[in-house]
Amino acid sequence: MTSVTLQIPKSLKFTDDEFVEIVAANKDLRLELSHQGELIVMSPTGGETGNRNFEMYIDLGFWNRKNNLGKAFDSSTGFKLPKGGTRSPDVSWIKIERWNALTPEQRKKFLPLCPDFVIELVSESDDLTDTQAKMREYINNGLRLGWLLNPKDQQVEIYRQNQEVEILEHPQTLFGEDVLPGFILDLTPIF
Repeated sequence: MTSVTLQIPKSLKFTDDEFVEIVAANKDLRLELSHQGELIVMSPTGGETGNRNFEMYIDLGFWNRKNNLGKAFDSSTGFKLPKGGTRSPDVSWIKIERWNALTPEQRKKFLPLCPDFVIELVSESDDLTDTQAKMREYINNGLRLGWLLNPKDQQVEIYRQNQEVEILEHPQTLFGEDVLPGFILDLTPIF
């Protein structure tokens, strides 16, 4: 997926409602807003990346239906992060208590919180440094566990609160730890 970052002058900050209008007027684009106010335009994914994303959804979806501990989301879901920015992780999940605390109106819009768990997949055209910065942005906003998957290098970066990033080379599976108890992501179809 190729992304383009548009630099918006500081005097032209978008309100939440204005950003929603921009997204609604550009339904064919996937848009994010960084915490610095940069508008990020991402193209649709290619077939390999789309299939890899789907494989991740399947594993998380089956686990989530079985355990019913939270709500899982695909890459079209926007999260209005507490410290600014609106992001759409490739795969995300929040605890059911946090979902239940949202009003019906909040559930219809970009969710006003940071997910508890995210997966970001580096596609062929993604910039690894940009994706790592996005993961740090999630951590700075309260993310509990994040996985950055790099199929090209068969490498995973694991992000946790108050810990250094852990790097795994050629792993076969990942475990959801205490955030997603019992969840196992099979990396065979992704790597």
